[in-house]
Amino acid sequence: MHSTPSHPTVLADVTLPDGRRADVSLRDGLVAAVHERPSPTEAATARAEDAEEADGADGRRLDLAGALLLPALVDGHTHLDKTFLGAPWQPHQAGGTIRERVTAELDIRRRLTVPVAERALALVHRMVGHGTGHTRSHVDIDPQSGLAGLHALLEVRERVRELMTVQIVAFPQSGVVTAPGVPALLDAALRDGADLVGGLDPQGFDGDIDGQLDIAFGLAERHGVGIDLHLHDPREVGAAQLRDIAARTAALGLGGRVTVSHAYCLGDIDDATFARTASALAEAGVSILTNGPAGPMPPVLRLREAGVRVFAGSDNIRDAWWPYGTGDMLERATVIGLRSELMTDDELHLAASLVTTEAAAALGLDRYGLRPGDRADLVAVAAGSVAEAVAAHPRRLLVMHAGRVVATDGCPVPGLPTPEPGIQRTW
Repeated sequence: MHSTPSHPTVLADVTLPDGRRADVSLRDGLVAAVHERPSPTEAATARAEDAEEADGADGRRLDLAGALLLPALVDGHTHLDKTFLGAPWQPHQAGGTIRERVTAELDIRRRLTVPVAERALALVHRMVGHGTGHTRSHVDIDPQSGLAGLHALLEVRERVRELMTVQIVAFPQSGVVTAPGVPALLDAALRDGADLVGGLDPQGFDGDIDGQLDIAFGLAERHGVGIDLHLHDPREVGAAQLRDIAARTAALGLGGRVTVSHAYCLGDIDDATFARTASALAEAGVSILTNGPAGPMPPVLRLREAGVRVFAGSDNIRDAWWPYGTGDMLERATVIGLRSELMTDDELHLAASLVTTEAAAALGLDRYGLRPGDRADLVAVAAGSVAEAVAAHPRRLLVMHAGRVVATDGCPVPGLPTPEPGIQRTW
């Protein structure tokens, strides 16, 4: 690509996810039409004609020379408020229990001089450069910080609206039942603009399953929002909570609006317990989020076969919980694929769906995809197939949001929202 127009009208000669070559027409921020291309030999001639047409009236026809075109990637679980990106490198400090690590994190973040909004913005730019167009971010709601983190992310969400859509989960990192005032703070967070209510290990952290779930589901019902709960509790203790969550979801008619993030227990229970738990999740419409962690993880193929929606997210990116993370969702699909032993092309397509269509469905995104009428939130990848894109997580040639080019070759384009002067750049 010699010169990239800011609002292309045609993305010429792209490879669609199903392998067909096509021209994709764009209009008013949407996919207007998809025209299948002829055979490879005829396509070579067509590319030469495209080059001539690109020199014509408006120069807004962009030849992608067979690059893979995907709908924008979806990161189903981030913590934009926690990242250290945009600040000097922070050496990792190992922790013990989750409660001890929460306490250590509060101390580390208290000493940071770069504001939450600027660090979050630095991470958003990193994610956009990798082709992510939508994310769900949890934000800590606790007695120490109150709603400060939420208000910072609400500011970020508005500043990046031309780059990425951001859903916000009010996340009780310090507990619900055992943390004074947190139920009222969660209620206030939902009134102030949070999109979902969260939770954290009802048994392992709060020691009160009914107490925490009563509050979470009560708030969801009162505000008409979805739920996204962190669940690290192991084995049968965790599986029993999953079945409880499924029963509550079904009782309130919240199918498709409840996610359990992590759910490590699903990878460490016997077959009979797994079958019973997966069946309950599938019938209730509860989704499972995984980032492909070390140790036990939800078995992607078995859950899919049972009818459970599984999708993917980065989780923590360069923060107090671990120093790793790039914000590249194709890389995340690779990690999950390796951990799940996904090897065939069909299985690699499945891995890609965890960061595209399945994640979009779990987040309830409208008009997501490559059909006429879908939003032109797109990423062109230097690969010839979806399988290659997952196996190699190659260059992102072009990233678009609502029909506007927002990044080329991994770098945000000039003129879009950037961190304030003096903030450490991350691209």
